[in-house]
Amino acid sequence: MTKTLPTNWTGRDDSSIENAIRHGASRRDLLKMLMASGVAMSAGSGLLLRASDAVAATPVSGGSLKAAGWSSSTADTLDPAKASLSTDYVRCCAFYNRLTVLDSAGQVQMELADSISSDDAKTWEVKLKSEVAFHDGKTLSAADVVYSLKRHLDKAVGSKVNSIAKQMSEISAIDDLTVKIVLAAPNADLPTILALHHFMIIADGTTDFSKANGTGAFVCEVFEPGVRSIATKNPNYFKSEGPYLDSFEFFAISDNNARVNALLSGDIQLAASIKARSLRMLENQPSVETFVTTAGNYTNLNIRLDLEPGAKSDFVEGMKYLIHREAIQKSVLRGFAEVANDQPVSPANRYHNPNLAPRAFDPEKAKYHFEKAGLLGQKIPIVASDAATASVDMATIVQQAGAEIGMDLDVQRVPSDGYWSNYWLKAPVHFGNINPRPTPDILFSLLYSSDAPWNESQFKSAKFDSMLVEARGALDDEKRTAIYWDMQEMVANEAGTVIPAYISGVDAISTKLKGLKSNPLGGMMGYAFAEHVWLEG
Repeated sequence: MTKTLPTNWTGRDDSSIENAIRHGASRRDLLKMLMASGVAMSAGSGLLLRASDAVAATPVSGGSLKAAGWSSSTADTLDPAKASLSTDYVRCCAFYNRLTVLDSAGQVQMELADSISSDDAKTWEVKLKSEVAFHDGKTLSAADVVYSLKRHLDKAVGSKVNSIAKQMSEISAIDDLTVKIVLAAPNADLPTILALHHFMIIADGTTDFSKANGTGAFVCEVFEPGVRSIATKNPNYFKSEGPYLDSFEFFAISDNNARVNALLSGDIQLAASIKARSLRMLENQPSVETFVTTAGNYTNLNIRLDLEPGAKSDFVEGMKYLIHREAIQKSVLRGFAEVANDQPVSPANRYHNPNLAPRAFDPEKAKYHFEKAGLLGQKIPIVASDAATASVDMATIVQQAGAEIGMDLDVQRVPSDGYWSNYWLKAPVHFGNINPRPTPDILFSLLYSSDAPWNESQFKSAKFDSMLVEARGALDDEKRTAIYWDMQEMVANEAGTVIPAYISGVDAISTKLKGLKSNPLGGMMGYAFAEHVWLEG
């Protein structure tokens, strides 16, 4: 059999940066290259450090960590298939393992799998590591993998990746440590797909998720949905290194300033996803530093095409011209972002279409389309919440721009608690916040295919669906790239999602916290920080 097929992510090595310096690259160009490689940035000093330099210290075992995310819900879950918030992902990464993981360069590495191979990208063989134990002492076997993957195909389970998983037409055990996966059509991205948080491996037959019986680095001691979790070190962890912490507690502090203040006071050692406007609170604070991840996270304005006013195409077009992207990038996000072009594949991804220009801010064009839709002067509600990063500030900027041309956009700010279950995907005009995904296929399958579980604007196109399948099976990378570029253009022009900027995630940490690295799956080391970090002093 052939070796694992290459993933869609490539890392930029040190030699390319050195070569750029020799050829007189500008500071801006070097900054872009460093950010593409994965860097830690100190907001106080303005210095950039490569992530590899930031973790050069020797790990120290022991200690307890307290970390705070930005959102939680009474719907928080320990069921990986149903995970949807960052708080879910953090816990799943601590308690379970995946067959594969993505490293800081976005390359696939084996985790529970010892190898994944295919001759044709359609039939895959997964060899498992031996002597891996679940928290209850059960030994990992092929039956656990088969059960875990098949759950995503059962609609009764409610898996968030059902639309991705259903390409797996056959999942079977060849022997105790070998699994065969047959796809309905070739997909070279399978090893990358299996690195998604939802594809954590659980024990065969598991139905009770009040506690997490995984193979992960930590054992769940306390889980209170919407409140907190407490985890202790797994003494029987199969990896030769880590975890270093004896325990860690994870919870959410939804108020951004309160999260920063908890870090400054020493109550927590990691404050995740700090908004740009609060970074000034960290300046000249010797006990804290910031860590920046640019991986494709974004907050978007969603206009449902199947409801009024989005059913009128001119309203959608008008809103896209009314978004002042540069103002959002500079004022709302304080420069910690790149201007986006209304589609989800960011410049951090090798398949990003650089020729697709963002719509320019043009209030007069917006007014023309609103008048054509017969909506100019009518009150249009826009639902925003602190649950969707920076959405309240974005909504305010759009509201002010609308007022200048006689468009009455009514910003309705709702609480974070319950936002994702009560408003997201439901309100006619509302904001979302999407975590990074490593491939266009995953992004489009989750968000834009006709049967996508998170189809935020109810965009449906048979042509788009067909192109998605074609690109997935294209082993010719040039052909695949061309298809993905066309699909990005379709989303930007036809979907009801307005994506003004790709946001750089900023996690603030105590200087005592070491070992954090960048990851293409998002901040907090792709939400898997707990296994890899340690405390000094």
